[in-house]
Amino acid sequence: MSFEVKLDRLVTHHQELQDLLAHHDMKDAKEFARLSKEYSDLTEISEVILDLRKTQREKADLETMLHDSSLDADMKAMAQHDYDAILQSLPDFEQKIKVLLLPKDADDERNAILEVRAGAGGDEAGLFAANLFRMYQRYAANKGWKFEIIALSDTGLGAIREASASIAGKGVFARLKFESGVHRVQRVPETESSGRVHTSTATVAVLPEVEDVDIQIDEKDLQIDVYRASGAGGQHVNTTDSAVRITHIPTGVIVTCQDERSQHKNKAKAMKILRARIYEAERQRKEDERSASRKGQVGTGDRSERIRTYNFPQGRVSDHRINLTLYKILQIVEGEALDELIDPLISNDQATRLADAID
Repeated sequence: MSFEVKLDRLVTHHQELQDLLAHHDMKDAKEFARLSKEYSDLTEISEVILDLRKTQREKADLETMLHDSSLDADMKAMAQHDYDAILQSLPDFEQKIKVLLLPKDADDERNAILEVRAGAGGDEAGLFAANLFRMYQRYAANKGWKFEIIALSDTGLGAIREASASIAGKGVFARLKFESGVHRVQRVPETESSGRVHTSTATVAVLPEVEDVDIQIDEKDLQIDVYRASGAGGQHVNTTDSAVRITHIPTGVIVTCQDERSQHKNKAKAMKILRARIYEAERQRKEDERSASRKGQVGTGDRSERIRTYNFPQGRVSDHRINLTLYKILQIVEGEALDELIDPLISNDQATRLADAID
């Protein structure tokens, strides 16, 4: 089957789905939901293909005009101008269609669990981790996403050891998944009297949020410990066994949560993170099988490992995976210009997958 025939069949199938939905028996809710999702998934590419077909027809009409000996010079010049513009636009149509035909990441439309941890660099690493956590919180607010803090372990003075949050909204995981990795900061700490630039790191993990139906966890595989919470929170945290630590014995994954006064709520939050981590580990295993050379999401936090560097003295942010540097560090840290890093990362991923598909 030729590429052109495949595109036409896709548009036909999209129209068939539209007709089915218009006359579907609403009593079968599960089937209706399946058809609706398939229709929605094909809508964008179907519209692009129809635009391409319209442009191709215009190109054919212009070719006819250009070969018409009775056409005067001015009309022929106008036709040539429009023809040249169409020739320039066709590769863009074809590229967009190829990208839309790429297999979708099944997790892209999921909500996400964000985890940020201080890495190397002592107190400054904790301050940087807090900066990153707030950056994503502000970015989520700009997107109209719901940002709910699950757990936060602070060290005082605005620094954090680690923090996690649930982020809900349209396409959250698709936009944030490339944030996973080691982030490095270079700046002069407020406590540095000599003005010397320090280098610190923090690790970020973005996990697709999953439900019970997505991943089955056997209760007998869990070791659940309760203990008295520590840290800020007043007298209550030191007198009640509200903190929860859950160990998934087969994988060794350990999650703790103590932010809520209720042991039940802490357990629910810990289970949400546990499911996400186990699901992501399996997801990563499958990815590694497809690409054995791919590295894991999060490194050790050593200064030598990094996906991105935030250099405050020079006012720049550099993403080392795509060799992109932006001199907008304040706007990025405020969450306002983060899309200017995320969009090129998504485009780079699409280009890489297109190249793999051709190979």
